[in-house]
This record gives sequence, C-alpha cells and structure tokens, in this order.
Amino acid sequence: MTDPYAESPDEPGWATAKTLAEALPYIQIYDRETVVIKYGGHAMGEEAVARLFAADSVLLKLLGVHPVVIHGGGPQISRMLEKAGVKSTFVDGLRVTDEATMEVAEMVLSGAINKEIVNYINQAGAEADVRGVGLSGKDARLITVEKTKKSRRDPDSNIEHIVDLGFVGDPKRVDPQILEALIYANHDYIPVIAPIGVSEEGDTYNINADTVAGAVAGALKAKRMLLLTDVAGVLGADGELVRQMTVVEAKRMIADGVATGGMIPKLETAIAAVEAGVEAVVILDGRRPHAMLTELFTEHGAGTLVRA
Repeated sequence: MTDPYAESPDEPGWATAKTLAEALPYIQIYDRETVVIKYGGHAMGEEAVARLFAADSVLLKLLGVHPVVIHGGGPQISRMLEKAGVKSTFVDGLRVTDEATMEVAEMVLSGAINKEIVNYINQAGAEADVRGVGLSGKDARLITVEKTKKSRRDPDSNIEHIVDLGFVGDPKRVDPQILEALIYANHDYIPVIAPIGVSEEGDTYNINADTVAGAVAGALKAKRMLLLTDVAGVLGADGELVRQMTVVEAKRMIADGVATGGMIPKLETAIAAVEAGVEAVVILDGRRPHAMLTELFTEHGAGTLVRA
C-alpha cells in the first residue's frame, strides 16, 4: 500500500494536518478517560517549562481527556526552611518533619506552589474557559493518612530500630468524590493537588508526591498515570531506554539491582498503581517540550510504560 503522504505538497499547514490525522486514533482512545499526572522536578523551577506544561494540560482537557495534576515541591520547601531559619534533621537521607517543618511544608505546597500552577493553567485556558482548581489532601477528606513507619538495621548489632520521621504519612484512604465532582462537572476544571493529608486524629502530614499520585490514580481507576521526572525513563542493564515492561519485569529490575537510586521508588509507585487498577503508568522526562502529548497521542511514546 502506498503512503498517501509520500508526495504531499510542501504547503503551509500540511504537516500540521498530517499530525492531527495521525493523532486522531489516540485522541479517541483517551476520550473521556482520566489521566493522573505527577508534576515535579526541574520543570517546576523553570517558568517557561511550567507554562508549557499548563498549556499542554489545558489542551488535554480540550481534547476530551480528564487530567488530574499532583505536584511535589521538595527543593522549594528546603529553600523556605533555610529562609525561615528552621534547621532540618535527616535520618538515612530522609527529612524528619517536626511541627515547624510541617508548617512550612504546608505553606509552600498548598500555598505558593499549588496556586502558581493553578494560575498558569487559568492563564493558558482563559479563552477556552478551562480552569485549574487547587486542592490538598485535606480538602473534602480527599486523603486520609497514617504515619509512615520506617525501620533501619544497626550494622553492628544487626537489630532493627524504628525511625520516627515525624509528620510524614502514607495514604490510608483516598475519597475521590471531590475529584469526580470536578472532573465530570459541566465546566472544564483541572484539579491540582498538593501532597498534604490528614490523619484520623486530625493531624496534618506531608506525603511523598509520587505516592499520592499512585493512590489517587488507583482510586480513580485512571487510564494512565504519567510520572514526569528529569530522566528519559527506565534504563536497562545495557544502559538503553526500556520502552515497555510488565509489573513482573519491573519487580525483577528492582530485585536484580538494575533499577537504582530514585528510580526504585518510582517503579514501586508504578507497580502499586497498576495493581490498584490503573491501566498503565509511564515514567518520562517532563523537561521535554510536549512530552505528555507525545506519549499519549503518537505511536512512538516518550518514556517507559509499565503495565500489568
């Protein structure tokens, strides 16, 4: 069969029309489907990249996709703690979140960062009336947490000790009612969630943003979860990008030591999300222009896809 585009006229707009035609089958696949996006890393610190992310999120909504954004903010919290003169304590590389640290973390995450992302989305979607809505896990009992339990083994005695990280929590329960109300409203809302939750006793906890994204995606039974990071995806033992893997293969990469460092918790989040009902999770480089659109609407993809 001949390629109908092989001898296409070199006219303005022709390449755009070809791109739209090729994207149409994928647009239909994601029509009225939920895509949960973990947004963080270096992209959050660069205004131009952040504005491009907001514009692409608005475009997803206009194409019939329901994006739900969860953001991080570790570097911003560290800078604000330094400004406020709050000294941080670390155990095995993990920050201990005391009351003073928790107060700053909530101010930065639920305040400055969350509202900045919402503002960018509102600006990008102004003409189309697409609106960002800022939330944290405390709103409408969205995320109920339990205190994170960590342990470490003493190298001398080989005895395990419990590590108290303070107000650091893990999602115990996600109630997606508020998100479903926004997603399926007559208006085009994009929820933007700060990774803050509340315990049964009413205490506020900081939560790892990747973990929040996985828990929210599972509760919404999302079609896709996109983990935007600062690497191209998961690299195999040969150093090449792995385009697709199953949950079993992802677990094997962790067990065999092929996945290392910060990629381990990302793979663990992907595994947990798929096992909770998400069709697939993609780990991709959020710094690349239009990475989300490339992943969702082209045959090439843009990172590593983890599926059941």
